[in-house]
Amino acid sequence: MKNFALLGAAGYIAPRHLQAIKETNNQLIAALDKFDSVGIMDRYFPNADFFVEFERFDRHIEKLKRANTSLDYVSICTPNYLHDSHIRMALRRGADAICEKPLVLNPWNVDALMDIEKESGQKIHTILQLRLHPSIIALKNKVDAAKQKKEKYEVDLTYITSRGSWYDVSWKGDESKSGGIATNIGVHFYDMLSWIFGGLQENQVHLRSKDKAAGYLEFEKARVRWFLSINEQDLPSHIQEKGQRTFRSITIDDQELEFSAGFTDLHTKSYEQILKGTGFGLQAASKSIQIVHDIRNAPIVHRGMQHPFLK
Repeated sequence: MKNFALLGAAGYIAPRHLQAIKETNNQLIAALDKFDSVGIMDRYFPNADFFVEFERFDRHIEKLKRANTSLDYVSICTPNYLHDSHIRMALRRGADAICEKPLVLNPWNVDALMDIEKESGQKIHTILQLRLHPSIIALKNKVDAAKQKKEKYEVDLTYITSRGSWYDVSWKGDESKSGGIATNIGVHFYDMLSWIFGGLQENQVHLRSKDKAAGYLEFEKARVRWFLSINEQDLPSHIQEKGQRTFRSITIDDQELEFSAGFTDLHTKSYEQILKGTGFGLQAASKSIQIVHDIRNAPIVHRGMQHPFLK
């Protein structure tokens, strides 16, 4: 049984981490969030110490260390711009870090963390759960096996996940804190695409605003038109008529990739791999961090292969 601490216990993604810690038969000994709406902890670890101030949390971890209670892992579910700092804290405390995506916001942050990882002797792990989804694994196996295919795959990625007015007021609406739309809701898709289709050869941005973004990515084995949005007005009419607020579609050579199910236990699978020493580290995360950084900073162009939703 390993000892865990969790940062960001009141966040949206925290319950998946609490469940993963529980289902892998480990123990949460401390948690932190500046918000105290963390009743979810009663379902998993009611006896874990909880703090709303980082300084008191950090002091508690130090006291545990001096009392010979080891801290093995720190799970990080905090806002994106805090990931780098919280990863460093975990390593300083002699623990491995398990950090939600995006691992960091900029490529040079990855380089610095590689140095700190070597100096500390600890490991940094990230959650790239799409790589563990059965449908995604099957697609990668299919692409890897199609060695005789001369033409690149034609891929359309569309992801619309409606968000209310609160989004723009929260840290997620601040690009300096979230990285913007492409980073906040798209980074795991870019990781999946680079994992399946190989090295990136071209990155065009056709649209970039506070609530949506679109562009074109060309990989070794695929040409990808992508569109991301949090604006419910972008939902297809048949989705709006059903009262649904999310639309997700990936087509490959006009064939829909079905991966709407199978997400419920992917964090637990991620933790199982991390505990076995086969999780995803800094190198695995670096490509998608570079992609979203370039999308955030690239000039807007109005040429090339544009996503149908831009018409």
